[in-house]
Amino acid sequence: MTLINLTIEDFSTEVASNKPAPGGGSVSALMANLGTALTRMVGALTITKKRFLRLDEEIKQEFNNNLEAIKTIQEQLKILIDEDTKAYNKIVAAFKIPKDNEERQEKIKKATIAAIEVPLEILRLALKALTKIPVILKYGNPNAISDLGVAALALSSGAEGGAMNVLINLIGFEDETLKAKYQSKTTSLITEVREIKEIILTKVYQELA
Repeated sequence: MTLINLTIEDFSTEVASNKPAPGGGSVSALMANLGTALTRMVGALTITKKRFLRLDEEIKQEFNNNLEAIKTIQEQLKILIDEDTKAYNKIVAAFKIPKDNEERQEKIKKATIAAIEVPLEILRLALKALTKIPVILKYGNPNAISDLGVAALALSSGAEGGAMNVLINLIGFEDETLKAKYQSKTTSLITEVREIKEIILTKVYQELA
């Protein structure tokens, strides 16, 4: 079963079940994915308008380049919806290896690193998408500005969820050097996310006032 091919109803039913996965990581990837989708919608509602077509070619090119980047990020996030659940299942499988097996600890470590890298990538991609929004916001269709605000919220929520899933997988992680590296990177990325989210939302609410 691939999560991405489920209906919304079936996906939400899977999440609501007593199974631990799909859980917060897959949902974070989905939220961020929806944020990119909304951003692309605003772009699609902009690029055919006379107001946009009158802009300088350089501005239009930058706008379209950002939309293309968002499209790529959307595809990457779509894959991570399933990848997060797969990573969790690999950790479960690793812990089921008999304790007297010499490879057990190494397999647990490898599975844990994979389960850290997936949500960390969700966080990275969500931040990357957020950095593309200010240009869309500046030149986008003003009638869709609230949608862009929701996009920023979805992306930032996905990013926060990614950060939380990195950190929970670091609990009990025995490689202290690698653990510190992941913690530092996560803190740095989520700080950027929060800063750009506030910039976007402040602008959106100013325009809606």
